[in-house]
Amino acid sequence: MTLRSLRPRALAAVSLSTVAALTLAACGSSDDSGSDSAPPSGSARTVKTAMGDVKVKEAPERVVVLDTAELDSALTLGVKPVGATHADVTSGFLNYLPKDQVAGIEDVGQMMTPNLEAIAALKPDLILTSKIRHGDKYAELSKIAPTVMTENTGYPWKENFQVHAEALGKQSEARMVADDYANHVADVTKALGGKEKVAATEVNMVRFVEGADIRIYGKQNYIATILADVGLGRPAITDKAKDGFSYDVSPEKIDLADADVVFHSTYGDPKKAKETQTTGSGLWKNMAAVKNDKVFPVDDQLWIQGIGYTAADKILGELHKSLSK
Repeated sequence: MTLRSLRPRALAAVSLSTVAALTLAACGSSDDSGSDSAPPSGSARTVKTAMGDVKVKEAPERVVVLDTAELDSALTLGVKPVGATHADVTSGFLNYLPKDQVAGIEDVGQMMTPNLEAIAALKPDLILTSKIRHGDKYAELSKIAPTVMTENTGYPWKENFQVHAEALGKQSEARMVADDYANHVADVTKALGGKEKVAATEVNMVRFVEGADIRIYGKQNYIATILADVGLGRPAITDKAKDGFSYDVSPEKIDLADADVVFHSTYGDPKKAKETQTTGSGLWKNMAAVKNDKVFPVDDQLWIQGIGYTAADKILGELHKSLSK
C-alpha cells in the first residue's frame, strides 16, 4: 500500500495561507498579567500560561523561541522566529528541520543557558518556552517581552502546541495541522494491517545516552505518544519506567529491552554512550528483535529531541517504512 505524505501539504497550508487572525478580547487588568512587560502597541489578548495570564500582541511579528519544541511549533505554524536557542548538537538547530526554514534565525545561545542580551537585542514581541526549562529566568525574560511558558515539555506536546498557537495567533492553522496529523496516523495504522495487527506488535524505544545509563522509554514521553497514536503495543518493561518516562539499565541488562521491534538512538559519542559496547554484546545479539532483523537505528534529533508536529509527521513515515519490512 502506498502511504501518502501529508507534511508538504500541511506546511504549505499554514505557511502560504493568510487566515484572518482570530480577534479575542483582551481580558483582565494589567494587574492580572503574569508578564512584567507590556505587549507592543496594537491590539492584545490574554494567554493562559504556566506563569499566569500574559498579555500578548494580537499578531506577534518578532518571536524568540528557547527550546526545540517551540521552534518546531513556530515553523509548523508558518512562523519564522527571529531568534532561537540551539540544542546540544553539532548541527546547531536540529537536523530534521528544513534548511530554508531555519536559515536566518539568530542563534541566542545553548538551550539551558540562553543569552539574555542577545535576546533583548532582537527586540522580540513574544518569547516562547517552558517553566521546566527557564522558569528561573522568567522575571528577566518577561522584562524583555511577553513570555509564554508551558508547564513542561515532551509528553504534553500536543497541549503545548495549542498554547503556542494561541500565543502566535495561529489557532486556525493549528487545527489544520492536528487534523492532518490524525489523518496521517490513521493511514499508517491502516497500512500496517489495521488496529488489531498493530496492537499485537510490541515496540520498544531505546536511547543510548553519553554520561548516563541506557534508557528504555516508557509511556509518558513524546515518542511514546506517537507509538500510542498508531496503536502499537508496548512490552511490560515499559510499565516499570520511573514517572512513566524511562526504565534505565546497564549494558549487562540490555536484554530487558527485547520486543517484537526495537528502535534505538544515540545521544552523544556512541562509545561514551555505551552503544558500541552494548550492540556488540552477546546479550544484544541474542535478543529476538535482533535475530528477526527487527532492530532499527533512528535519528536522535528527530525521534527524541524534536518534539512537535513536523517531527512527528516524519517519524510516522519512518515507522511505516520500518514496520512494513
